[in-house]
Amino acid sequence: MNVFVFYAPALLKRMGFGNNASLMSALITGIVNFCATLVSIAAVDKYGTRTLFLEGELPLLFSMLVVIAMCVYIAGFAWSWGPLCWLVPSEIFPLEIPSAAQSIKVAVNMIFTFCIAQVFTTMLCNLKFGLFIFFAVCAVGMSIFIYKLLPETKGVSIEEMTIIWKNHPRWSKYFVEKDSSFEMGKF
Repeated sequence: MNVFVFYAPALLKRMGFGNNASLMSALITGIVNFCATLVSIAAVDKYGTRTLFLEGELPLLFSMLVVIAMCVYIAGFAWSWGPLCWLVPSEIFPLEIPSAAQSIKVAVNMIFTFCIAQVFTTMLCNLKFGLFIFFAVCAVGMSIFIYKLLPETKGVSIEEMTIIWKNHPRWSKYFVEKDSSFEMGKF
């Protein structure tokens, strides 16, 4: 997504669009991003984060027609990964740590945004169309991660998330039941 936001005008200009056309397409993609984010806001409580993540991957994977594909990609991102990657960390952590977890999430996001911005043009020059195949492979990996490892948070209060994690097939092994015979100060 950062590639489209940062480099859409340069990409389109390099593909033969004029200066005005590339700026106009950047404006259009911004409007699509905004509208699809509104869709996410309206749909997240009804369909859940996991469903929107997984549905958002389809446009990310199968869009290839330049301006239309960018709009489809941006829409998929804007109803899934764009807003939901900010929402999910605040929903999945216990009440004691969401601010710390969100801080770490923001820092990691900014570091990777910086890294992508630094290497994108070099990757584009060296990989050419292969760069988009690289991003498609990343999108597949992201979908697998969400499908296998992220529990649905629809209708689950933050107080109930510990129960969700304890019952998750992958994450349940990281929860250790407290020993009821343990008393404070006695070993």
